[in-house]
Amino acid sequence: MSWTVDPMHTQVEFSAKHMGLMTVRGHFTGVRVSIDLNEEDFTASSVKATIDAGTLITNDQRRDAHLKSPDFLNVEQFPTITFNSTRVERAAHDHYKMTGDLTIRNVARPVTLDVVYSGEAKDPMGTVHAGFSANTAINRKDWGLTWNVALETGGLLVSEEVKLALEVEVVKAAEVAVA
Repeated sequence: MSWTVDPMHTQVEFSAKHMGLMTVRGHFTGVRVSIDLNEEDFTASSVKATIDAGTLITNDQRRDAHLKSPDFLNVEQFPTITFNSTRVERAAHDHYKMTGDLTIRNVARPVTLDVVYSGEAKDPMGTVHAGFSANTAINRKDWGLTWNVALETGGLLVSEEVKLALEVEVVKAAEVAVA
């Protein structure tokens, strides 16, 4: 059955180390996700997500502008980031491994997300919601995001590892029309 993502209760966040000292966090506000959720067998489900790369926010306008520039995401030339699942495997009770193609700057590479199913609940109007958390870590250089500065004391200004964390709440599509 098709479910619709509740954008008010969905977050796509990222984090990376600055100078190896502090974790910088950000998120995207322009996220569209479609989920074909097989309630009987989650391993038969699929996800397609499109992120408007220009909606990146880290709470620092200069840093945001730099991350959107050709040094990093180059949002003028590559305005979207996409994820298309290719496989879902059960890892443990309510835990899954979702593999798919993550495309950044027109470079598609497989990634695997650790997914936790939080369960279902009905809101006061009777609409059924389900929740999922997912996370993974990627090496940004694998997608051509190679800009960096070597520090005098050793190390790099920006870590190569970027952690991704998602909180997704979905609503049964048939329920949306009734609500």
